[in-house]
Parts: sequence; structure tokens; C-alpha cells
Amino acid sequence: MLPLHRLLAVTVAVLWGLNFIAIAASLEQFPPLFLVALRFALIALPTLLFVPWPGVPVRWLVLYGTGFGILQFLFLYSAMAAGMPAGLASLVLQSSAPFTVVLGAALLRERLSRRQVIGIVVAVGGLCLVGVQRWESAALLPFLLTVAGGLGWALGNLGNRLASAGNPDAKPLHLVLWMSVVPPVPLLAASLLTEGTERIATSFTTLATTTGLLALAGLAYTILLGTLAGSGLWTHLMARYPASRVAPYSLLVPVVGITAAWLVLGERPAVLELAGSAVVVAGVLYGSSRRRQETPATGSAPEAIPDPVAAAERA
Repeated sequence: MLPLHRLLAVTVAVLWGLNFIAIAASLEQFPPLFLVALRFALIALPTLLFVPWPGVPVRWLVLYGTGFGILQFLFLYSAMAAGMPAGLASLVLQSSAPFTVVLGAALLRERLSRRQVIGIVVAVGGLCLVGVQRWESAALLPFLLTVAGGLGWALGNLGNRLASAGNPDAKPLHLVLWMSVVPPVPLLAASLLTEGTERIATSFTTLATTTGLLALAGLAYTILLGTLAGSGLWTHLMARYPASRVAPYSLLVPVVGITAAWLVLGERPAVLELAGSAVVVAGVLYGSSRRRQETPATGSAPEAIPDPVAAAERA
């Protein structure tokens, strides 16, 4: 990756790491499923009115929106509402990186270099160090819900990649905005069935409180910086490089998330957690670098990605 694109990938990691603090604040006020629906509805409404179609196949847009928008945040918000600490959530959700690499290799036939594999293994080892230290701070169910969110994110990464790669008409920012059209209706329906209208109404009638105002600030952050800025940059990078090159940078998110949770929420990391975070950084830097200068994947690599649907039709 070019130096500028590495810097952009690190910027996304910072934005998404701080996102967990904003989510924690919003969950103090809103029910989790309704909060996800509200988050994307506030983006989807102006998108439908003012943003042109992103120029991608509908099936990949739906896959992107289902994985990244619905599954990731449904499970993540539910896990945090059930007691998953923000710092630990930022760590466990990064299971999306190895999920993405494995799915990209298996389904998109993306080749993995030895350096990439070593970098992923080292980074995952760092995650394991932090996970061992933090295991006792969260119950099993919130942990499993967060891992499921990581798998949803990985599926969204593949939809993003398939929608953008080798498509000169694709518009990354428009793709992010139109992805937000997918989650609101199914998540709102799920919220009404499981959380109820009374709980949703109460969350609005108490917005004038300090908790309510902080929740609105957190919601604004997740929309403007976490979704629009972060996902827009991420989509741009996924369109230029194989998923296996971009996804490891998401392993930097828990470094930011754990640090922010320590400073803002008082979740103090142990020495082993700090050591594991350092290992994560080392693995990402090693796996994402190459001995020879790399150029963006503008030609052969994106074109080599197979279309599973087209392949099935040809068969």
C-alpha cells in the first residue's frame, strides 16, 4: 500500500476505536436494536432523496448492507447492552480481520503471501493476549455476540469488495451511503417485536437529560465520523487493494478503543493488555508492508476476482 493509503487506514482505525465510546454513551439512552435502526435511518433518508445510485450491482450492495450494517451492529450493540465493556468489545470485534482474510481467500481466491500470513498470525496472537487478560470481565454471551458481529463485518467487507473492485462506475462514498438503506426497516421491525414501543418512546421523552444529550452526541459521532468518514475511507481502500491487504488495519482499532476506554470510562488496561496491543501493531505493520514498492490494485488484481453468481449462471 502507498504511504498515504496506510495513513488513511490508520485514521479509520482511530475513528472506529473512538466509536465504541460514542456507542456506549448512546446505549445508556436508547434500546440497542432501535439505536442501530435510528443510526442508519438518519443516513438513509437523505441518501434516498439526494444521493445518486452508486453504480454497483444490487446483490453486492445488499450483501454489504446486511453484513456491515445489520449483522455487525445488531450483535455488537446487543453485546454492549448485555454488559460487554467498550474496550473489550473493540478488541473482540476485530475477529473480522481474520474472518475477512479467510473468506477472501476461500471465496474470492485472493492470494496470501507468506508475509501477510505471518503478520495476521502475529496480530491475532496479540488479540489473544489481550483476550486472555480480559476474558473474566465479560460473560460468555456478550463475548459470542461480539464475535458474531465480527463475522458480519467480514461478510460486509466481501460485499464491499465485490461491489467496488474492477468497477470504474462505482462511487465509494455513494456506496457507503446507499448501504445505509438496507438496515433500518428490518432492524426497526426487530426492535418493535423485541424491545417494544414503550421502551422506544421513553428513550425520546427523556432526551433532555444529561444522559440523553450525551447519547445524541454519541449518535452524531457514529453517523458523521464512524459511518460517513470512517466507512467512506475504508470503502475507498477496499476498492483499491485486496481485502487481505486492508482488513489487517482493523486490528489497530482495539488499541485505540482500549486506550480511549481507559481514559474516558476508567477501564484500566493491564500490562498484558498493553503488551498484546503492541503485538497487534507489530503484526499489522509487518503484514501490510512489502520489500518491493507496491502499487494500487488498479488492473489485474481486481479483474481476477470471480463473480460467484456469474460463475453459477455459466455452470
